[in-house]
Amino acid sequence: PFFASNTTLVAYFFGKEIWDSGAGLVAAILIAVCPGYISRSVAGSYDNEGVAIFALLFTFYVFVKAVNTGSLAWSLASAFGYFYMVFYFLDWVKHMLSDTKLFQAFLRITVTSAVAVGGIALGLGMVSGYISPWTGRFYSLLDPTYAKDHIPIIASVSEHQPTAWSSFMFDFHILLFLFPAGLYFCFKRLSDATIFIVMYGLTSMYFAGVMVRLILVATPAVCLISAIAVSATVKNLTVLLRSKNKVVQTGSTKGSGGSKSSSKALLDQSQPFQKNGAIALLFGAFYLLSRYATHCTWVTSEAYSSPSIVLAARGAHGNRVIFDDYREAYFWLRQNTPQDAKVMSWWDYGYQITAMGNRTVIVDNNTWNNTHIATVGRAMSSYEDEAIEIIRSLDVDYVLVVFGGVTGYSSDDINKFLWMVRIGGGVFPVIKEPDYLVNGEYRVDKGAAPKMLNCLMYKLCYYRFGEMMTEYGKPPGYDRARGVEIGNKDVKLEHLEEAFTTSNWIVRIYRVKPPNNRW
Repeated sequence: PFFASNTTLVAYFFGKEIWDSGAGLVAAILIAVCPGYISRSVAGSYDNEGVAIFALLFTFYVFVKAVNTGSLAWSLASAFGYFYMVFYFLDWVKHMLSDTKLFQAFLRITVTSAVAVGGIALGLGMVSGYISPWTGRFYSLLDPTYAKDHIPIIASVSEHQPTAWSSFMFDFHILLFLFPAGLYFCFKRLSDATIFIVMYGLTSMYFAGVMVRLILVATPAVCLISAIAVSATVKNLTVLLRSKNKVVQTGSTKGSGGSKSSSKALLDQSQPFQKNGAIALLFGAFYLLSRYATHCTWVTSEAYSSPSIVLAARGAHGNRVIFDDYREAYFWLRQNTPQDAKVMSWWDYGYQITAMGNRTVIVDNNTWNNTHIATVGRAMSSYEDEAIEIIRSLDVDYVLVVFGGVTGYSSDDINKFLWMVRIGGGVFPVIKEPDYLVNGEYRVDKGAAPKMLNCLMYKLCYYRFGEMMTEYGKPPGYDRARGVEIGNKDVKLEHLEEAFTTSNWIVRIYRVKPPNNRW
């Protein structure tokens, strides 16, 4: 939240630098409440992108400021001296190579040499391994179907999915329609600053359409360009309102003067109607902005106010229900496990366990090591006898799973399980997705696949659940998240034992038993 408040200040100065103080003020107001930015800057969000957007916008601002003013101080601020040296060198080159032929010769030699040396260095670096090739995430930006076809770990992340139109409307509201209007005003007054913001806006909107998480990157550009549209429109309307009615000339004149007088009279007669239209448009603009503020307030309170570790829902009578199971589980880990204990869970909870539980995890949200994550996926999708060998090879002390069958929490590990199978099968061919499906259907009831009913993930989630009443009028073992009665109610564990289950059964922690003595 601290950096988010600083972002509004930077947005004001950035908008003022690009257009005028009115655009800066509107940009600060828009970005302060925009859901696309609040989603990552709310208190309790375990991500660093709220800080990154502030740094990005500040860098762009000082860069544009340096371009507009030519000040050495702003150049230093925008690039910490490195870009100052580049700009100084280019300025010296421009002065020294004022002769056209000399400049053309210099350009041919330098560009050819730079491309050749750069190509050789890049090739040697990639062959030797010093420069790694592009990762799947970057390929996904250019080809949205790449991750789905080649890298399940990227496709499994909801933030990496292509953006639906509803998401744009949900996060931007009327800014989605003000954005093209702002582009129009920018093209009408082209300058270095407006060209920069147009390029930033168009490219960021394209990438936001490819990957939903990049809506965050597009939000500052959308707010700034929309602010230009609002500021320019309001300014033109207020200028029209402030203009005084001109006195209508009467009488007749000769020659061409008569036609001029007649046209002037028609213009003066239409002036009151222009003012009435301007007043109506101003009221309409302020009404739309008020609806935008209302929408942002609602989205923030309903969708983005709850941090990722504290869940909120509505009860049967409309009352607000808080599920604090994550913090309860992490507090238990911190207080009841050795400091050197290792916890195995799916990668979604890695950062949280490390930060709040203060325990070592096997995989975390830094998903660059696909093989390590695939190993965890293989363990979760294997039978217990096979999984325990993997668990002990990783030196795991505790296994943590997230289960929503009691509360109806749909973002649990059972609903994520097929991604564990796909990621594990991508590295270990022994794991095959059809083994966990029945006629291509994913089920957890009596009609589920035998391997699904006996894999480690199923056992850890549904252990002791078969005897539990979760909903009135439903049989024991009724899974509220999937709306079915589970197929295997008699779950037995041989190599793991239940260590802790939170009050709402959302987080379950199991202790790995020591191996039996072998004589």
